[in-house]
Amino acid sequence: MRTQLIEYSHGDTTLEAYVSFDESITGPRPAVLVAHDWTGRREFATSKADEMAALGYVGVAIDMYGKGVFGKDDDADYNASLMGPLAGDRTLLRGRIQAAIETVRNLDAVDARKVAAIGYCFGGMCVLELARAGSDVLGVISIHGIFSPGDVANENITARVLCLHGQDDPMVPPQQVLDFENEMTAANADWQVHAYGGTVHAFTNPAANNPDFGTMFSPVADRRATQSIKNFLGETFE
Repeated sequence: MRTQLIEYSHGDTTLEAYVSFDESITGPRPAVLVAHDWTGRREFATSKADEMAALGYVGVAIDMYGKGVFGKDDDADYNASLMGPLAGDRTLLRGRIQAAIETVRNLDAVDARKVAAIGYCFGGMCVLELARAGSDVLGVISIHGIFSPGDVANENITARVLCLHGQDDPMVPPQQVLDFENEMTAANADWQVHAYGGTVHAFTNPAANNPDFGTMFSPVADRRATQSIKNFLGETFE
């Protein structure tokens, strides 16, 4: 497996992505972007890019904050200060993730026609905004992501949409899920929401162990989500 860091930019912000792919595979292949949680492009995001590479794709853990900017495990206020400017400015957020798409499409190992994006927590918000922006990526997957839209109008949604959600996630109450489903239906999008019962936020992260904050790893939900991701990408790239 080959891994590398690549720099790219959005406006005046320098960003750094982590790229992972299997060198034994010849020719261009589909790419899957991985949008990080609110702690930035750290080990969790890069490990997910490696998982995408193991499936035969080019896995790219993208950077939404800036090169060398990372959050902290036990400082929610600091993490919120990093996420907040993007969550509060969906035009900025859309432009930032689209810059990553354009960068990835130019990689030699990537089939530019076959690109999808997955995102975790804050990253789930990011990939849903990618779909809402009318990006021509083939599909997006939000994993314990935030569903609520910003104040920017949606473009025509052409990407397939899959959301993997913990039914007891305190950060995404049931009404937000229903509103999102109605939004996607009104947009005539190809959408799915898989809700896992007895499951809270961050259920795919083995380091999540804070029930008071509403974050807890669930091996069962993680296993089911992993299978759903494989199925969705296989269908999307066929």
